[in-house]
Amino acid sequence: MLILTNARVHTLDPKHPAASVLILEGDRILAAGDRKELLAGIESPRPVRLEDLLDLQDRAGLHFPKQDVVVDLQGRTLLPGLTDAHIHLEHYALSLQKVDCETATRDECLQRVSERARLYSSARNPAPGQWVLGHGWNQNLWPGGFGTADELQAVAPQNPVYLTAKSLHAGWANHSALRLAGVTASTPDPQGGRIGRGPNREPDGILYESAMNLVGAAVPEPTPEELAAALRVAQAALWRVGLTGVHDFDGRRCFNALQSLHAADELRLRVLKSLPLADLPHAAALGLRSGFGDEFLRIGSLKGFADGALGPRTAAMLQAYEGEPENRGMLLLDGEEIFERGRAAVENGLSLAIHAIGDRANHEVLDGLARLRAYEQAVGAASTRLRHRIEHVQLIHPDDAGRLAELGIVASMQPVHAPSDMGMADRFWGERAAFSYAWRTQLAHGATLAFGSDAPVESPNPFWGLHAAVTRHRADGSPGADGWYPGQRLSLLEALQGFTWGPAYTAGLENRCGKLAPGFAADLLVLEGDPFTIPPDELRGLLPTAVMVGGKFVSIS
Repeated sequence: MLILTNARVHTLDPKHPAASVLILEGDRILAAGDRKELLAGIESPRPVRLEDLLDLQDRAGLHFPKQDVVVDLQGRTLLPGLTDAHIHLEHYALSLQKVDCETATRDECLQRVSERARLYSSARNPAPGQWVLGHGWNQNLWPGGFGTADELQAVAPQNPVYLTAKSLHAGWANHSALRLAGVTASTPDPQGGRIGRGPNREPDGILYESAMNLVGAAVPEPTPEELAAALRVAQAALWRVGLTGVHDFDGRRCFNALQSLHAADELRLRVLKSLPLADLPHAAALGLRSGFGDEFLRIGSLKGFADGALGPRTAAMLQAYEGEPENRGMLLLDGEEIFERGRAAVENGLSLAIHAIGDRANHEVLDGLARLRAYEQAVGAASTRLRHRIEHVQLIHPDDAGRLAELGIVASMQPVHAPSDMGMADRFWGERAAFSYAWRTQLAHGATLAFGSDAPVESPNPFWGLHAAVTRHRADGSPGADGWYPGQRLSLLEALQGFTWGPAYTAGLENRCGKLAPGFAADLLVLEGDPFTIPPDELRGLLPTAVMVGGKFVSIS
């Protein structure tokens, strides 16, 4: 057994919310309580320091000695491990290798691209013609807005360049990349996408929504070994910010790499793996169902897109964007399509996860899911009640706000988006922004909240998400001490449940993960500070000093 003593344990178990001792056996929690209750009359070994235990485990190759070990945590805080309920794991892993395009100006982004191109052409790194890849730009923050293919070509004349927007709903390419992708003036806009164009319909370098795939398909794929290596690095980076689980929304290539890591016993994140909605026929033919797998890698939902995003103004709106009377965004799936595809998914035991940003998209998704719930009831599938989810729920009309709870639909939301997006929301949605990022509204109606980051759109650091949920203001304190639409703020406990019990429930693991309670997985964080007692503005700076997954501390050094 491993006995953790002298700790401030926040169990997130309503029946027993606080403890000072946690007893673990194998990969499970055996007991949580106080010293008098759990250790009275027990002759235990002399306590060791946490630092000594971590050193011992490292030298033993992640395995504890067979005898009992008592660790004196010296007043440190324990929390359940946190889960990011919406991440693009492959994109995040590869983004760690890309040019960081999240800059204050377009010129600064171009300078970084130029530096990477020169590095690829240097004698030390001879790679002429190598793709320069980057991520994170947001034209709404740049004086002058969108960049052009000409600008990228000028700073990297020998390299194809492709940079994805922070939203992941637009891309920026130079002429070399467009040429390799075969994108010309005569290339038609693909369904669900648009090619930005200049005079004579020549591509201007900006690609919206599905048009991104035209250039994305030309970028050389990482080998399975390269992707697995990138995921190992990403896994360690996620541990360091306190994540012990993720819900992944990337595709087949990522799934294959995760399976390879799992088979090699190198996967130490609990991953709920979504599948693209387009792969429904293949999933059904193989007999895959939501929940198939184990506690470290299991099938989640089928992911579809009902619209675009706020940044490029492609989110589907009931009314036009402010200052753009002809623009109501792009509706990619309507209620009828969601019902038809959802019916086939339900018949094969697969839940839906539908991306919806704008109020029209959320309305259409809810209409489709309402019909789907009625269908489930009619065919007797309601007894299993698949855990359908809407991803983002960023802007929802007040008339639709209570429908997620009524239908038992998980509100999969990302608090960390609000500080980044509040300026854009006010600018492009106007008074409608009062109904956006409405976590309190959803919780008040009774919806289950599952919180994530959408990384690499935002940082996966869950403490940034907690800070956003509790304060609704940016790191610099803007727009003010009360935050942006402060009525939507959450308590810390409510926000933590969005990163613990909510994702566990969504994954069908609510009786095994998300709490520090007997029988639950031994996933936990050790913190020097107590998030329940520090000022809310200090939440962003919290990081764990130790992270345990499945009863074993993982390396975060």
